[in-house]
Amino acid sequence: MSLLSTLGRKGLFLFDPETAHGLSIAALKAGLVPACPAKADPRLAQIVAGLAFPNPLGMAAGYDKNAEVPEALLRLGFGFTEIGTVTPRPQEGNPKPRIFRLVQDDAVINRLGFNNAGHAAALDRLKACRRDALIGVNIGANKDSTDRIADYVAGIRTFYDVAHYFTANISSPNTPGLRDLQAKESLHALLSAVLAARAEEAARLGRHVPVFLKIAPDLTEEGLDDIAEVALAHPLDGLIVSNTTLSREGLGDTRQAGEAGGLSGKPLFEKSTVVLAKMRRRVGESLPIIGVGGVSSAETAAEKIRAGANLVQLYSCMVYAGPTLPGEIVKGLSRICDREQIASISALRGTRTAQWADRAL
Repeated sequence: MSLLSTLGRKGLFLFDPETAHGLSIAALKAGLVPACPAKADPRLAQIVAGLAFPNPLGMAAGYDKNAEVPEALLRLGFGFTEIGTVTPRPQEGNPKPRIFRLVQDDAVINRLGFNNAGHAAALDRLKACRRDALIGVNIGANKDSTDRIADYVAGIRTFYDVAHYFTANISSPNTPGLRDLQAKESLHALLSAVLAARAEEAARLGRHVPVFLKIAPDLTEEGLDDIAEVALAHPLDGLIVSNTTLSREGLGDTRQAGEAGGLSGKPLFEKSTVVLAKMRRRVGESLPIIGVGGVSSAETAAEKIRAGANLVQLYSCMVYAGPTLPGEIVKGLSRICDREQIASISALRGTRTAQWADRAL
């Protein structure tokens, strides 16, 4: 870990997690976090869902909920970033405290509950961003919504002109009933409405914006079957696997393991990678998958790709490793290309899908 990361972590860990998160956003806004991009490497560049990614590493949704620092994040070395989750109307989220560091496990539990400033605030900020900044918009539903599908449709219509891609987040465990949208009939209804809205906006603006679906890791084999079947029946552009887990298996910090919410960080790596590989086996080679969960190094990022991912994202592991992590991972992926003597990082894709997919959930 670099001196910058070590000092930054010690300073931020003096504060409760949510305050520390706010301070890190403020530091990025103020330009106090030095840019640390990796050297451009054509072996890492990827075309996924029609988009040109300079490298396969992205910042996952949840950090920059209100589109406050997307360009600053890209300067840290990420190839893309995803803002949100944003809901049509502002909402406070769940009562505090609602974020917990499990330092012994390099993990985080959160029960934020889609706290955000709403569509209008995020839209204003995204309009001011460079058009070439590759920014996805993660959309969700208000907790008290009477028509959750309509909230997702509103997200498509609101951000269509500024989003490079959309993620329909139906997998957060912190909004009661939200994961029910993963059920077969509900998912069919959601994707039908969202993708119909996308088609209308594409016809209006002459621009196709990809739509991804973000799923939970806490699924049965039958649940994975249903999601794969519905996803393949619609013109969906890809999957994001996976969100946080309700599992607490293998944690060392038993004191905080009992906190309600979704677990992320290093302990999520194995579970999320198993689900990723199982979904890759089900949907075939052509549907893009973004792998998320426990990415903490170039090796773990590469293993997601070996399991079947086209791209990878991280968030929680940066809480522990600091702002130099994305640049270090991207440089490490270049070294892996050197070591494996491959012309593209995509040559690794799927080389270990079978080994991961054969593991039990």
